[in-house]
Formats: sequence, C-alpha cells, structure tokens
Amino acid sequence: MQYRKFGKLDFEVSALGFGAMRLPQKDGGIDEALAAKMLHYAIDHGVNYVDTAYPYHDGQSEVFLGKALGGGYREKVKLATKMPSWLIQSAADFDKYLNEQLERLKQDSVDIYLLHSLNHDNWPKLRDLGVLEWAEKAKAEGRFQYLGFSFHDDGDAFAPIIDAYDWDLCQIQYNFIDVENQAGKKGLSYAASKGIAVMVMEPLLGGKLADPPEPIQTIWDSADQKRSPIDWALRWVWNQPEAGGILSGMSTMAQVEENVALASAAEYDELTGAEMALYDRVKTKYDELTAIPCTSCGYCMPCPQHVDIPGNFGIYNAGIAFDKHGDARGKYAWWKFAHEVQHIMDHDVRAENCIQCGECESKCPQGIEIIKWLSQVHESLGEGKPLVTSL
Repeated sequence: MQYRKFGKLDFEVSALGFGAMRLPQKDGGIDEALAAKMLHYAIDHGVNYVDTAYPYHDGQSEVFLGKALGGGYREKVKLATKMPSWLIQSAADFDKYLNEQLERLKQDSVDIYLLHSLNHDNWPKLRDLGVLEWAEKAKAEGRFQYLGFSFHDDGDAFAPIIDAYDWDLCQIQYNFIDVENQAGKKGLSYAASKGIAVMVMEPLLGGKLADPPEPIQTIWDSADQKRSPIDWALRWVWNQPEAGGILSGMSTMAQVEENVALASAAEYDELTGAEMALYDRVKTKYDELTAIPCTSCGYCMPCPQHVDIPGNFGIYNAGIAFDKHGDARGKYAWWKFAHEVQHIMDHDVRAENCIQCGECESKCPQGIEIIKWLSQVHESLGEGKPLVTSL
C-alpha cells in the first residue's frame, strides 16, 4: 500500500480509503459477513482510513462498523464519520447526533468528525449556531481529534468555508470529469495551499466511470498502455500530489481486491502528456453522452412519493449513453408492472409520481433540476417521446 502526506496532519494516509456508503446488500440490509470480510481484507492490506456518515445505509453503516472494527481493527485505522448538517435545528443537536453516532460506533471518540455536505445554505446556519465553538469544546473533551467538512456545491461557496476556520481536512468530489465542477482543481489546490488535508470522494463519479459505453472504451483502448477504466480514473487522482487518499465505496470483494492492488502501485506525476490528452478526449466524449449529472449518491432520497430518483435518472442516462432507448423504456414499464401486477415492489417508483414538492432539489449535491428532469424522464420513457441530452 502506498501512503501519502495528508496536509498538516501528523499521519500519512493510505492511497485508498474504505468508504462505507455502498456496502453489499442482503435481505434488504447490509450483508454484514461479506462487508466485514471486505473491510478486514482492506485493512490487512494497508488501508488505514475508514469513512462513514450518519445517514449511510439508513443509519446502519455506523452500526456495522461498530461491530466490524472489533478484534483490534479499530486500532489500525483512522475512523471518520459525519454530522448530518441538514438535520441540525438547534445548537443542542450537535451533541445529540454525535452522542448517537458514538453509541452506534461503540466508541468513546472518533479520529475525524466532518460537517456533512456543507454548502452556501447550511454552512451559515451551522456557523451561526456556534458549531465551531462547539467543535473546539468537543475536541478538548477528546470526542474527536480532527475537524473537517465534506463539500457539495459550486466552486464559489468553497473558499469562504475554507477561510472560516483552521480546518484539519476537507472531503471533495474530484475526478477527471469534475475538474471545473464543485470544488474542482481550483478548490483542491487552494485547500492544499493552506495545509488542509484533502480526501477525494467520487473518483469514479458514482461508478459511471467504471463501466464505460463502447465509444469511451474505444478511446481507452487506443492508448499504448493498457489499463482498465477504473485504473485510468483512480490513477488520474493519485497522479496529483495535492490529493491525499481516495475514498472508494466498494460493494464486492473483487472491487476491494482490485482497488487495493491499484493503490499499492499508485505514484505521483507518473502520467505522460499523451496520457493526459487521452483523459481530455474521454471527458469530451462523456460530455456528449451524459444527460443528467447524477452520481447516485442518494442524498435526494427518500422521496415522500417513493419515486426512485437516482434509479429513474440511471435508466434514462443508460438509454442515451448506450443508445438503447427501447431498453430504457422497457425497464421503466417493467417497474410499473412489477408494482401493479406482480407486487414485487411496494410502491410505484417511476418519475410519473413526482408531485413537484421540491424537497429533493434542496438536498442534491449536483444542483440538478430534479423536477424538470423527472418530467422529461416520464415523457421520454413513459410516453414515448424522444430522449434528449439537455432541457
């Protein structure tokens, strides 16, 4: 395993971090036996950073880690979790949620506590409620050692948050598609210039970069150096010294094994000029193919009407990217059949059921016009109108 300087912090971080947001599923919950096997394999092979958050797996991710990090594994890693910023209504909630999280994790303290998904709306609210003063007190009490935040907003919101406090670390979405999106390269460089450790999330853009359509694969195949799409995507992030570790939300043992192997060979500044040009070609082609910039993070869920927002967007995007419009319409129709005829699904989760309440849009880290896109999804997949790439 490769280890990297992590801002001004007093430890080096493994190139690969274990993200506990997309753990394997079984019988409607976490497949704890398989998930524990995956986690232990990663740690046994050098991963020293484990990340979770209050809402992951409906709160069960923290509970799972509380059990799976027993037997000496807790002492081998830095454990990070996140305050649910959107749930904070008063200063009393700071202790309320941290106490609940520590109980779930079976810990007296965590190494890293992050304010989850800060943006230009919730950051002023937390700041004015005194979250920084509270955090200083909680650190002094030994409830966590380092304070950071994760970020999902446009670049203009990033620097004011960075400048508001002497943060220990930040967590940003970053990949070769998002160079100018969200915090982007500019934000990465700015945080690093202040000595703030940077943990990168969504290096595969919610998995979209892992299994590319044929036009993208053709570009990758044209390279002299043959690599998997996952290798190309992760290597691009690891190539940059400003980036610390990469968080990967892994769902299978094969993914863990592959990512551990790749992280063990990752180096700074190893990509050639020709290879960097290849990324530009791939990004341009992806821009041509992708309609809705959804990463399936699930922050928009649950929908009060039970609409599966990421699922609808995934079907629509796949129909365009793979040029399989009929398949997309078939999957959309099957959802209705599965609910109304076969009763496989408890609810009709299709875009048609959106009532335009807007609750989802305030939570979307990508700033997607969810209501408009859900309407377009139903028009295209439910009513047979053409699939379009822009509204």
